[in-house]
Amino acid sequence: MIPVSRGRGCIVEYNHQTCLFFLPPYIALTGLLVSLEGSRGAISASKEDLDFLSTLLQNKELHSIVKLHKTLVDRVRDDRRCSPVLSSSMQISLDVLEVLMPRISLSDTSKQLFHLLQKPHIQGILCSHDAVAQKDYLPRLPDLPQEMDDDEETIKIVQLVKSTEPLGATIKTDEENGKIIIARVMHGGAADRSGLINVGDEVCEVNGINVEGKSPADVLQILQHSEGTITFKLIPADPKGGARESKMKVRAHFDFNTDVDPYIPCKEAGLSFNKREILHIVSQDDPYWWQARKEGDRNMRAGLIPSKALQERKIIHERLSMSDHKKKSESDDYDREDIATYEEVVKLYPRPELPRPIVLIGPPGVGRNELKRRIMEINPDKYHTPVPHTSRSPRIGEVNGKEYNFVSRELMEEQIARGEFLEFGEYKGNLYGTSLESVKSIIRSGLTCIINPHYQALKMLRTPDIKPYIIYIKPPPFDTLKSTRNAAFAMSTFDETNSRGFTDDEFNEILRSSKRIEFLYDHWFDETIVNDDFKMALEQLLEIDHKLKTEPLWAPAAWLQ
Repeated sequence: MIPVSRGRGCIVEYNHQTCLFFLPPYIALTGLLVSLEGSRGAISASKEDLDFLSTLLQNKELHSIVKLHKTLVDRVRDDRRCSPVLSSSMQISLDVLEVLMPRISLSDTSKQLFHLLQKPHIQGILCSHDAVAQKDYLPRLPDLPQEMDDDEETIKIVQLVKSTEPLGATIKTDEENGKIIIARVMHGGAADRSGLINVGDEVCEVNGINVEGKSPADVLQILQHSEGTITFKLIPADPKGGARESKMKVRAHFDFNTDVDPYIPCKEAGLSFNKREILHIVSQDDPYWWQARKEGDRNMRAGLIPSKALQERKIIHERLSMSDHKKKSESDDYDREDIATYEEVVKLYPRPELPRPIVLIGPPGVGRNELKRRIMEINPDKYHTPVPHTSRSPRIGEVNGKEYNFVSRELMEEQIARGEFLEFGEYKGNLYGTSLESVKSIIRSGLTCIINPHYQALKMLRTPDIKPYIIYIKPPPFDTLKSTRNAAFAMSTFDETNSRGFTDDEFNEILRSSKRIEFLYDHWFDETIVNDDFKMALEQLLEIDHKLKTEPLWAPAAWLQ
């Protein structure tokens, strides 16, 4: 990596040589003038042209314009009030239109806002705002002139002023010809902002030192021992259309630490992150190393992260390296269709008329039933749970549709075969289950559906038409689990009579089951609540429900497509 200061480039072209100088505005003109006067004898141009350029560089009006430019740039850079709060206002307006649509017949205000947001000039302002917020306005330099003899090459000279900011570019040896070339330009870095250094540019000299036959490590040594101005002589790569920044956002399903990753091509260019963090993928040009920024990070310079394909290879390699015993114990439970690395996400805005259902996942005995029962007691008019189906006959006092939906075994078997049940099972010769339609019916009624199904039911639930919010109820460590349950005189859920407390073996089974669930499905969890204090766990659940109904939250992008 090459530390440089921020700045913009100036182009000076004579015949078939193009000199590009990258200097901060306040010294760019002086630097150009000094370089011009010192290189008059080496530049193949007429004295009249050189005198004209010298006079231009000394022009007071030009100096005033440059000083004004620097003042404006510094003012915007230093004033945080100018920083955009978000870069997706157009998408938000579309979400607002979707929320307003069913209300336009109920409120004049909603109707006016609905029509206002569809006006072309309003949408144009929002699109312009997003383009500025995403810095999608950076200038593109014109292609280098092509009218030249075939045996003459265009050369560009780039001068950089060394500082603490990395250049944001990496170099490598071309496998075909052994030359040093620019391998990668990081989005948002100094090189990218300048527009003067491009992927594929051949490095000929650094500070007057010819790099032919040298390795990238040798070039980096030259740069590290350089002080003040660094001068590159480059042969430009073939001109290609510049790719615009990607707008894809993903949720990471693994931790990544650049300091310990042995494969990253440049640790200084890497971006470390934690599982569940949201990343803005700005480039996928490299099949192995993507460029990304953390969502909400004001630092616009991107960093390297492993691509989806590379991370999948790493995970497969790690699993193949597991001991035979561990492989045997875990492979039977591993039923993911793919390996969890990244999931594309978007902001999902609350829709009061279609509240998202709350799904409590966890091992038997962790307290999901009790949490569901207590939250429904707090507000029975708000929280509902589906009425299960059964093929057994009603008992005395049971009402169809209240305790159970009583149906024939033949009908229930047909519905199960058609995939209409979220989960089902057989107990003492009778079928029991929860239908998907019963969940959807509660959602359509405007009530909050709260369920605690078996973890395998997540495959049926996590769909665009249901949009569940999945909360993992996790047990605390063994000692805390045992002490809290015994103190509350909790009855064992492993005993059909529910008339005794938990045994140590049952506590251990709860912990083993929780590890299995996390191994299989933790990439689908939206939140985790550790149930070590029931009162606090219930408060957390209520807080999550409030957030779910009042804030936009990240959800799979496929749900809005």
